[in-house]
This record gives sequence, structure tokens and C-alpha cells, in this order.
Amino acid sequence: MPPEKTQWKHLYDEVVTSGLCTGCAGCVIACPHDVLGYRDDSGIYKPFQLEDFGGPSDCSHGDKGCTSCTRACPRFRAWEPEIDEALFGRPRTADEPSGIYKDIVLARASDEVLHEVGQDGGLVSALLLYALEHDVIDAALVSYLEGDGSTWKAVPGVARTREEIIASAGSRYTYSANTLAYQAAVDGGAERIALVGMSCQSSVPPVMKQRKAGKVARRLSLNIGLLCSKTFDDAIFEELFEAKYGLHKADIKKMNIKGVFQIWMHNGDYHEIPLKECHAWTREGCKMCPDFAAEHADISTGGIGAFNDWTLTIVRTDVGRELMAGLERDGWIQTRPGDDDPGAIALMHKLATRSRKRWPEFAATAPGAVPPKPPTVATT
Repeated sequence: MPPEKTQWKHLYDEVVTSGLCTGCAGCVIACPHDVLGYRDDSGIYKPFQLEDFGGPSDCSHGDKGCTSCTRACPRFRAWEPEIDEALFGRPRTADEPSGIYKDIVLARASDEVLHEVGQDGGLVSALLLYALEHDVIDAALVSYLEGDGSTWKAVPGVARTREEIIASAGSRYTYSANTLAYQAAVDGGAERIALVGMSCQSSVPPVMKQRKAGKVARRLSLNIGLLCSKTFDDAIFEELFEAKYGLHKADIKKMNIKGVFQIWMHNGDYHEIPLKECHAWTREGCKMCPDFAAEHADISTGGIGAFNDWTLTIVRTDVGRELMAGLERDGWIQTRPGDDDPGAIALMHKLATRSRKRWPEFAATAPGAVPPKPPTVATT
């Protein structure tokens, strides 16, 4: 019997409407027929079928054999072991809750401006700028705040210059499908593209490459993942921050999460909001996501631990290790051993373990998101 040709109707039933869809938009940018749209309003953040062809699960191109969308989805069927095998030559084991990696270090940008504008040390900004200036990439898919930033609406965009990298720095804690900036990067002539995205997005490039999703996969040449336990719906600004605490989003200067939701205002005020009050605004696409540690990125980064101006940096691939070595050799970054902050590493593993428990039972047999421990072999 020939292998099943999985298409949009399978993706729609098994991922989009089941709760597994993270809204990464990998399927949208991979569609060669441009029949998939994307909603990012009303807390939805999901792809949808644009064609006037039957119902929402129907696709005329899928019926003719197109499988691009399922090839690009990092939550479709056996996504995790497939990507692990492609990137690392083996699947992760039960004692690797944060995924497979080569090195863990603490890092920060040496450039004072990049260090200042960055969320926790400016490492990601330094990585992007170095890669651009050293002809590693042509452009990067990032997020910006729309307009003058006063709406705090995160939107995908392209960074090609130092100024654009600086403008994209910082964390939003609401969702932006940065992959959606892919076509704009290509239209601008980019052939080697970096993706900076949350954990779910960082699985898009390798799953595309493993499942041979075409030119999109070949152009995504650098993959920087952001540690992420969840994002919040945009409604949290009006319905919690403003309604309960009187904090208008136009007056917010910066946000961070360090055990509490930290908010700095333009007038110099500082506020802390308990995270338990924010849970009601957890974005639907995050509720079943098992990946906290961006396990399939070349380099995973996060601002957890004791040092607010250093980035916990997990180097996973040869591409990531070579890039980090170049930045350190040329004085672009400062590094120190990850063991300088053992609490950060322990917290990463703890949060990763917690996230993996979200993967639902109805899907557990395929990705093996929480793999069983290997059986004990009796010896004589």
C-alpha cells in the first residue's frame, strides 16, 4: 500500500481544531498555492483555508496531492523524533527534558547599546548583527511593536540593519508569528534567513527540512529560539493591567517576567503583578505546547536565573556553536560558564518538564513528547 498523502484536511482535524496548533504559521508560509490565511485577532492565532471550496477543512490542492502544509507543521504526528533524528542523529531521552544540546553558557553583548536595549544582555541582537555583518545571513525574521509602540501589539517583520535589529529588541509576552515575515524577506532579495521565534516557531525550520518542504526550508539558515512557557492574549492589557491596576498600555515602557509580571512605566514607576492573575489570559495555542526550551533551535536563549543582564544560552547544533565561537573570538560577546548559575539550568529543566506534561493523551502516541524510560536490561 502506498504511503498516505497527508494534506490540509488531516492538518485541520488533527492539529488546527484539536488544540495542538500553536499558531506558528509554518503551514502558511510553506503553502505553494497561497490558499492559507492567518488570523491573529480575538485570541485565535490560527491558519485557515482561503478557498471557496467546500468547508474549512477542504482544499482543492490537497485533494490533488499537495502535502506542503503537513510537511511544515511542527505539531503534526511524529514531529519530535523526526526533528531530533534530523538534527542530532537520535531522539531525546527521558532524562533530557530540555532537549539535546552541546553547551550551556551565560552570555551578553559587549556592545553597550545592544546590551542596553536587549531584554537580558542583548545576546540575540548581537547574534543577528554579527551574522549580518559577517555574511552569514541576509535578513532576520523578528517581531516589532506596531506603529509607535503604544499599542504593544507585536507584529512580524524583517531586520536587515543595525537600526532594525535594535528596534526589534526586547520581549513582548504576547504572540507574533515571526515566520509570516518570510515573504517580505524573500521579496527583499534574502536567500539566507534567520528566524528568531518562540519555542514552537523554532521547530519550523528543521521539520520543513526533514520533511522536504521546498525552498522555504532551504532559505531558513539560522534558527534562534526563545525559551517560552506561554504567551498571553493581547486582551490582557485592557482586561487586567488597565482594568485592575490602572496601567494603560500606552504608558508602559518595558515588561519582563521573573517569577512575577514586571512592568516599567515611562514615568519611572515600577509594578509587579502576580503571574497567577495572568493565567486566565494564556493564549490558547500555548496550553498544550510541550516545548519550553526551544529544543530544535541552533541556539536557544532565555532570561532566567540570578543574573538579569546575562542570557542563559543553550547551544544545540554545529551551526550554533560556530556562530557563538565567532562572536566570542571577535569580542562581540562576553561569556561565562553556565555552571556559574546552576539555579538557572535547574529552573530550565524544571519548566521544561512541566511544559512537557501539557502534551495531551490523545496525541501522546505519535510525537512521544514525554518518552518512556528505556527498559532495564537484565544482566547475568
